[in-house]
Amino acid sequence: MASGLSPSAHVDTFARDNLPPEDQWPDFLLEGFDYPEHINVGVELTDKMVEKGFGDHTALIGNGRRRTYKELSDWTNRLAHALVEDLGVKPGNRVLIRSANNPAMVACWLAATKAGAVVVNTMPMLRAGELGKIVDKAEIEFALCDTRLMDEMVACAKTSSYLKKVIGFDGTSNHDAELDRLALTKSVLFESVQTGRDDVALLGFTSGSTGSPKATMHFHRDILIIADGYAKEVLGVTPDDVFVGSPPLAFTFGLGGLAVFPLRFGAAATLLENASPPNMIEIIQTYKATVCFTAPTAYRVMLQAMEEGADLSSLRAAVSAGETLPSPVYDAWIEKTGKPMLDGIGATEMLHIFVSNRFDDHKPACTGKPVSGYEVKIVGQDGKPVAPGDVGRLAVRGPTGCRYLADERQKDYVVDGWNITGDSFSMSEDGHLHFAARNDDMIISSGYNIAGPEVEAALLSHESVLECAVIGVPNPERGSIVQAHIVLVEGTEPSDLLVKVLQDHVKAVIAPFKYPRSIIFTETLPKTATGKVQRFRLRDDLN
Repeated sequence: MASGLSPSAHVDTFARDNLPPEDQWPDFLLEGFDYPEHINVGVELTDKMVEKGFGDHTALIGNGRRRTYKELSDWTNRLAHALVEDLGVKPGNRVLIRSANNPAMVACWLAATKAGAVVVNTMPMLRAGELGKIVDKAEIEFALCDTRLMDEMVACAKTSSYLKKVIGFDGTSNHDAELDRLALTKSVLFESVQTGRDDVALLGFTSGSTGSPKATMHFHRDILIIADGYAKEVLGVTPDDVFVGSPPLAFTFGLGGLAVFPLRFGAAATLLENASPPNMIEIIQTYKATVCFTAPTAYRVMLQAMEEGADLSSLRAAVSAGETLPSPVYDAWIEKTGKPMLDGIGATEMLHIFVSNRFDDHKPACTGKPVSGYEVKIVGQDGKPVAPGDVGRLAVRGPTGCRYLADERQKDYVVDGWNITGDSFSMSEDGHLHFAARNDDMIISSGYNIAGPEVEAALLSHESVLECAVIGVPNPERGSIVQAHIVLVEGTEPSDLLVKVLQDHVKAVIAPFKYPRSIIFTETLPKTATGKVQRFRLRDDLN
């Protein structure tokens, strides 16, 4: 156990027991981020906001309903009672939540956090096999699942040696599911667990380039830091703000932007189960949204909608992250709105955005400067800083940082106290950062991280596929798309029908957004003398 940590309230010590060895931690720069020894994020974002006078302010909007801070506080306290008294959740137990973006998912997250649990939020697109890897890695005993998404969760539980209880909640506004019915009989007062500021509150799963998931470990204090740092300094959030966005709450980018940031400052969050650009445009116009988090792809559609008469003038902050922001989109946004688009970069390991443009300091094709509290440098393969303007690896340290759950890859991510994010950047003389490329085989498509090897494994499980290699290829709409180069088994003929069969097969095996939008049938794949596929040669052939 790391020596400098606050006392823990966890009865189940799994999370703290599985923190990386202290000598593998990054340096944490915590000056200016002072929190009491005991603090619970669930309480800070609900009950404490009611105490501050925000009880009647709108907290969450979704599925046709507004909920005030007082309603959210009462709702989460009732749910917390049900988790503790009926399910037997103990402080430190891991609780998985499976849901699309809706108020009920936020309520379940806050309730489990109040009960002292370590929450694992997951995307509704994940299949049983993918959920199983997460359950095994984090030894998860409890799952809270939107009843509309039960099939894959139940299938996962059937084969799991860890998952003991799966309970349904109603993701619509009807409160008509088992967990909701249990909560209805409970008190709106709940004695929340006095978690330590250094107790793990959240496990953020990120797919490594190998496809075997890594769990990033975030303390209660970390979740407050991203609000009290980035959201306060860069966005200047006020109680009058209304947030909207597309990232799943299962991503730390989405959880920050659509739950933590608004709730920390008495603002409102609008939540969309289907955050397509047309749906976001409708929400922005209906609720006069002021802060938007999405990828450049969606901003393109918004620009077109404004050309056609949509009124998005309420937006004061358009945050772009998840993929490179093309200069034409940035330029067109400023021309149309008179306001900058705030490009930034974050990482699940760092919890949220740590480099960003500012309202008063922004440039096209530039990711900005470090958020207050963070330091960055660009280093070569030898670990030494490169000259200004030269491309190297991005190294960052600050008040948040990488702690993988029992994972050898910790040593690769943290080097000499610095987090090495896997991105290549250059830095200008005046300290502005410019993105160059990812360092590995990750494919970033419409803001989603897709591990090429995972798609390859899905394709190889089809009887027609002998060999395959997956790469990302540039795409003007999505940034990149997944392209599969496939060698078929002898006797199988390439056809348009087979392309569709293979695409559907991938969608059935792993999350559908990972499917190859482009399939190229080939006789052979480029390989080294030892038989290793050379994906870089396929990428080079594109150029």
